[in-house]
Amino acid sequence: MTIYVQYGMVIALAIALLIAATTDIRSRRISNRLNAAIALAAPIFWWSSGLSLWPDVAIQLGVALAAFALLCGLFAMGWMGGGDLKLLTALALWIEPTSFAQLLIIMALAGGALTVLMAFWHIARRQKERLAIPYGVAIAIGGLWVLYPHLMAGPGFA
Repeated sequence: MTIYVQYGMVIALAIALLIAATTDIRSRRISNRLNAAIALAAPIFWWSSGLSLWPDVAIQLGVALAAFALLCGLFAMGWMGGGDLKLLTALALWIEPTSFAQLLIIMALAGGALTVLMAFWHIARRQKERLAIPYGVAIAIGGLWVLYPHLMAGPGFA
């Protein structure tokens, strides 16, 4: 039974990432409710995955805390939006540390490509206002990249 809960949670996370990307494209905002839902659902995922409180859950919480601290610095410098910071921190609760590092690399590559595309679009339309990158799209790409093997494996991937 927990295998199906785990798979359902991974599907729910994938859907949440798609919603975050879509809303970020439309309004350049990622909902606090969505970020909270992702973070608050992590314990259900931990339980269904069979993670132990020590050290598994402690490691997840530590990675999330470290990500939050680092990303707060980027937010303070104006390099990252608050919704992006919260989304990445919530994802750190779900994704094991080595996969989270992979997520960050894929996110950075997708973010760079997205920035180039948005800059070309911005210049082509001769827009004068500041270029705003919907970085939630890059975060979603990184998250879906990491989740893809689990989604394709179906229930019982753990």
